[in-house]
Amino acid sequence: MRWERGRRSSNVEDRRGMRMSRTAKGGGLGVIVLALAALYFGVDPGIILNMGGVPQGDVVPGQSGQTRSPESDRMADFTSVVLADTEDTWNELFRQMNRTYTEPVLVLYTDAVNSACGFAQAASGPFYCPADHKLYIDLGFFRQLEQSYQAPGDFAQAYVIAHEVGHHVQSLLGISSKVQSLRSRLGKAEGNKLSVMLELQADCFAGVWANHADRTRHILEKGDIGEALAAASGVGDDRLQKQARGYVVPESFTHGSSKQRMYWFGRGIKHGDIEYCNTFEEVGF
Repeated sequence: MRWERGRRSSNVEDRRGMRMSRTAKGGGLGVIVLALAALYFGVDPGIILNMGGVPQGDVVPGQSGQTRSPESDRMADFTSVVLADTEDTWNELFRQMNRTYTEPVLVLYTDAVNSACGFAQAASGPFYCPADHKLYIDLGFFRQLEQSYQAPGDFAQAYVIAHEVGHHVQSLLGISSKVQSLRSRLGKAEGNKLSVMLELQADCFAGVWANHADRTRHILEKGDIGEALAAASGVGDDRLQKQARGYVVPESFTHGSSKQRMYWFGRGIKHGDIEYCNTFEEVGF
């Protein structure tokens, strides 16, 4: 990806080197991960958080398990450029829709973080919190993306950031709130299907960004699309379940299969138009 000469975003909040105190009380990480997932899928997190409480921790300066390094700083610089590029794309697309795009903030953290959606550890992966309109990423995830999910390359990383921005776009367009309303009237299996639709649309929105960014700013290099598709495939529910438990339970999918995720990212990058990203057609959105 040609990124070094790109604009840097002013919407990056760098919390690397801050560590969370271990004075948390309450429902524990499992509760918070569920709450983050609820927000991720457009569901009111209070339903979950009120069941177990939110562990709170103080953020204090100091060294964490992951020290700052030139490599880490370069990755932080890269995320800033990608975020800026998504800002340029979505500002223009929202202008074409006679809407105003509110730019999200990207929070870089190490190991653990407090957000408006609760406390989270890096193991929960990158996430978007609609309560504060912020994206949260531990840069160590990008190593995991390469080593555990067989998805190396800078454009695989850009796909992850663009996917999270896609959730922000869904929130601004009112899609997430529609999903929340509909989920409240459905059972678990049907609710999971809606979650999959939401995730696949975020993949498609990531593809729309890539299309526009390349047409206007020529960011793509040979192999970049393959890197993004490898990332989409690597985080497919079927692949993750197969690795974790040795078998697949399709009705429990919440993000979509590898094939689905690759298809919808590819659809977005092919057409460059959010009108081609209606993953909710079967439910009448």
